[in-house]
Amino acid sequence: MGLLSSRRASRVQRKAEAKIRKAEEKAVKTRVQLEAKVGAQEEARRHKKALKTEHKYQAKAHKAERKTTKSAGKAQQKVAAAEAKTVAAQAKVAEKQSLLNPAKVRRYLTVGRILAPIAGPILYRGAVAARSEITALQARRAGVPAATLTQFGGPSAALRARISTAQETAQKVGEADSTPESAAFVNTMLGRLNNLVVAADAADTMPPAQRRAAQRAISNELTAIDNDLLARLNVHP
Repeated sequence: MGLLSSRRASRVQRKAEAKIRKAEEKAVKTRVQLEAKVGAQEEARRHKKALKTEHKYQAKAHKAERKTTKSAGKAQQKVAAAEAKTVAAQAKVAEKQSLLNPAKVRRYLTVGRILAPIAGPILYRGAVAARSEITALQARRAGVPAATLTQFGGPSAALRARISTAQETAQKVGEADSTPESAAFVNTMLGRLNNLVVAADAADTMPPAQRRAAQRAISNELTAIDNDLLARLNVHP
């Protein structure tokens, strides 16, 4: 009986230890899953905040551009109206003085035509300067040089500029490390970036709401690629 009881106690103890180990393993697995979930949620919040900030500044830039264009148009209309008013006043004075004749009328009209081209370039230069400021602002928000941004057009111009900058960075990484493993990494990054170029072209043809969703997805992928390139350079933001 003593031997049988001892064996039974040993089995009970082994089962209890097995249950304890299983519970510990489950607790570790649950903790790892929870940490991964929390990390993913935090990363998603950071991306959402960054996209919200970028959208905010893009909206401000577009608003400033529309305001500048509208102001330039109004100014040009005022100049034209003032010129017409001046010509009419001069003609009226000449008529009162009984000095109005076809030659003078032609001269007044000629003066009006001369003034219009002078006022036009001035307004144009002002609009160009305002546009340059807007472009510089958009470039700073996208994190690319203004000269790079001006090379691209369309609704996804800022994304194309970011893609181009990332491609240059990937090529520099390949030049700095010519090992086969580094070459494979660079080729992978360039392949992902080439896919994003196609995605940006496709986004430009979509309706506004759908285009914004596609642009957010492209921006998220670009951020991931930037992080991979930085990690390759042993830089961890």
